[in-house]
Amino acid sequence: MIWLLLALAIGSEVTATLSLRASEGLRRKRWIPVIVVGYLAAFTLLGTILALGMPVGVAYGIWAAAGVALTAVLGRVIFKDHFSLMMAIGVALIAAGVAMIEFGGAH
Repeated sequence: MIWLLLALAIGSEVTATLSLRASEGLRRKRWIPVIVVGYLAAFTLLGTILALGMPVGVAYGIWAAAGVALTAVLGRVIFKDHFSLMMAIGVALIAAGVAMIEFGGAH
């Protein structure tokens, strides 16, 4: 259950961030509700995850790293944002780091 909540928190944050991009600096007002609800959901879910006992280093590390990686990849797919080889290597390193945090927390 806690991992599902973390996945939902990550999805909410990524949705809000991509919506912020789609709003063109908040000029396209129709995106504002999605942005507000997305960030509120993300932080509420993160707080719930911490209250359920997941260590803050694990929860925040995975939440932040996965959010950065997904936002970069989806920014490329949806908005055709620049995505270089160096950025792809960074995403791979983030994934490796998340795996190390998850497996390191199991001991």
